[in-house]
Amino acid sequence: MSLLLRDAELDDGRRADVRITAGRIAEIAPALPRRPGEETLDCRGGALLPGLVDHHLHLHALAAHQRSTPCGPPAVRDTAALGEALAEAAPDEHGWIRGTGYHETVAGDLDAAALDRLHPHRPVRIQHRSGALWILNTAAATAISLAHGDHPGIERHANGTPTGRLWRADGWLRTRLPRTRPPGLADIGHQLARFGITAVTDATPDVAPGALAAITADMETGALPQRVHLLGAPLGASSDGTSPGPRRPTIGPYKIVLADSGLPALDDLIELIRAAHTDGRAVAVHAVTREALVLLLVALREAGPRPGDRIEHAAVVPRELIGDIAALGLRVVTQPGFLADRGDDYARDVPADDHADLYRCRSLTDAGILLALSSDAPYGPLDPWAVIAAAVQRKTPLGDMLAPEETLTPAAALNAYLGPPEDPGEPPRRIRRGEPADLVLLHTGRATALADPTSDLVRMTLMGTAEPPE
Repeated sequence: MSLLLRDAELDDGRRADVRITAGRIAEIAPALPRRPGEETLDCRGGALLPGLVDHHLHLHALAAHQRSTPCGPPAVRDTAALGEALAEAAPDEHGWIRGTGYHETVAGDLDAAALDRLHPHRPVRIQHRSGALWILNTAAATAISLAHGDHPGIERHANGTPTGRLWRADGWLRTRLPRTRPPGLADIGHQLARFGITAVTDATPDVAPGALAAITADMETGALPQRVHLLGAPLGASSDGTSPGPRRPTIGPYKIVLADSGLPALDDLIELIRAAHTDGRAVAVHAVTREALVLLLVALREAGPRPGDRIEHAAVVPRELIGDIAALGLRVVTQPGFLADRGDDYARDVPADDHADLYRCRSLTDAGILLALSSDAPYGPLDPWAVIAAAVQRKTPLGDMLAPEETLTPAAALNAYLGPPEDPGEPPRRIRRGEPADLVLLHTGRATALADPTSDLVRMTLMGTAEPPE
């Protein structure tokens, strides 16, 4: 089958007809004759863009998040509301309650004892909104034998008993929870398509074989129609004979997490980077704090950079380190959507002298650093148009601006979502004959859309197929 898009605005401003055949752009011309039986769509001058790419999110965490109980702002803002949310939460098939989005402004530094006072009856685990911390009540801690656990992220009292707080222990915790299948991704695929996203990079570290198989299965059945690029595939996976394609994930740089709760030794980080490079893969390194960034730059200078090495988040970048990032040829995948989502917390909690260092954008591109935008969903807002607006406006929820000198132009912010999944920050993909028909059609022209970016502008999303997903 083929689809004829009439009167679409192309990326160079021209209006033309575009024919899609067998999942690819077959023809582009000022006017194309309709073929017998061919479906047609009048674009009415709406912008036809390459499909957007979210260069950093977490698919299964996003699906699980949407089935979990909200435990933080804006839904929950104080201790009483948290207790009510847990009391009304529906347990899973094993009787557990899973909460997400917790922040200390709700009920302080929550631990097992505090959580027991709110809900002692069922096993409860609540994830901090950063994604770095799980808090378990006593019933949950007992169910997984937390007292006998050996993971370094298990926080303990002075007498050695666990507090109920687990730092960066997702993989360890997963092996001790009641066995469940990874959540299906059909709803996530639908949401991504509604936003115009045709490809994603899953940035989950150390993806378990079952999770990889589940993502692949959802891609093969079409439940997840987006293309998927993986950072968390284990070393050695790039040469395991797997044949990537539009219905199978591709393997990207190797994800390394520099956890704020415990940075690795410099020599260990250097060896890990060298191992990834020897395996033929660049590295994608989670670096949120100033300390983590400094450690990474020192390690990369010693190990030697590889094309494609990237910094994930770069939440705090002191100006004096921008030149080092550029000199090493690193690219940055960042999330200015956090400014719109929780910028008032940053304005309150982060010293004013450091505000200019938060989620830098323009100073990085001015230094020649390749920059891509992403959501970090479920920890940040998924909507790419909201992230684009945040990069342009840098406004907090209350309307204050954080580091206005770091704003991007609307065109630059959009382009930061249009780079190839395997090359974030590179020039945007173009509407060209022979390219995969991973496309998004807007209701308006590009200039109008960029004046007020919103997901309401998305009219239709195509993903290498002549028919839009239902």
